[in-house]
Amino acid sequence: MRFCTYALIVLTAVLSLLFANSAIAATNLPLTYDQIKGTGLANKCPDILGASRGRGIISIENGQTVTFSDMCLEPTAFFIREEAGKKRKEPELVPGKLVTRATSSLDFVKGTITANPDGSLTLTEKEGLDYQPITIQLPGGERVAILFTIKGYKATTQSGLNGITPSTDFEGETDVPTYRGANFIDPKGRGLAIGYDAAEALTAKRDDFAKNNKDDRTSKGKMSLQVAKVNSETGEIAGTFECEQLSGTDLGAIKPEEVVIRGVFYAKVNI
Repeated sequence: MRFCTYALIVLTAVLSLLFANSAIAATNLPLTYDQIKGTGLANKCPDILGASRGRGIISIENGQTVTFSDMCLEPTAFFIREEAGKKRKEPELVPGKLVTRATSSLDFVKGTITANPDGSLTLTEKEGLDYQPITIQLPGGERVAILFTIKGYKATTQSGLNGITPSTDFEGETDVPTYRGANFIDPKGRGLAIGYDAAEALTAKRDDFAKNNKDDRTSKGKMSLQVAKVNSETGEIAGTFECEQLSGTDLGAIKPEEVVIRGVFYAKVNI
């Protein structure tokens, strides 16, 4: 009887905490550090209150450029694209589990949205917390390092629009910097900007070419933003996103994986 009583008390406390966190997240009110600490809310993107799917429009006149701010992208699913085998004709998406937990979202991203003569919109990312180093683990235990990013994102929509509606889709490319910086030194002391050129003179330089010749070139990724909610009064938009990019290569030492990231996003258009 005593055990059942204690269990009931613990269950009540847990449910109260969950409902409290859900209520706080739904209000979009500014929170203090103590209110956020240990709840995981810092990694959550806001949602739009008072907006229904299928209605609402943020009008942008032809040739007009407006700014957007507070864009947040919260990944919810990660996949690695594996090459097709003898039994598969198409590459397979293998789901991965996030290892870095509550540090995967991008936030405070700013940029511009321009209305073009053909009625399409062009979204350009300018600044913000626009990259995040994360790690995912595959079912077999392999871990893949990713620099999830929206840097340099420039996307366009379909033509014939009068503004942003719940059916607006932005599609474009992002810049994906190297996961490791130029000052990274591998276990044998080799680096790009600092460290040794080779680990063991000419023999290692000949037999370990990829690891001795560091490469920090930026690659390109594809990202699409599908708007699903619009609040024309506040200028808020929200929806889902999908990003395709390459994983980290340890400055050219390993072959990159093709990564697909899906999740939800939020932004505020300053009209």
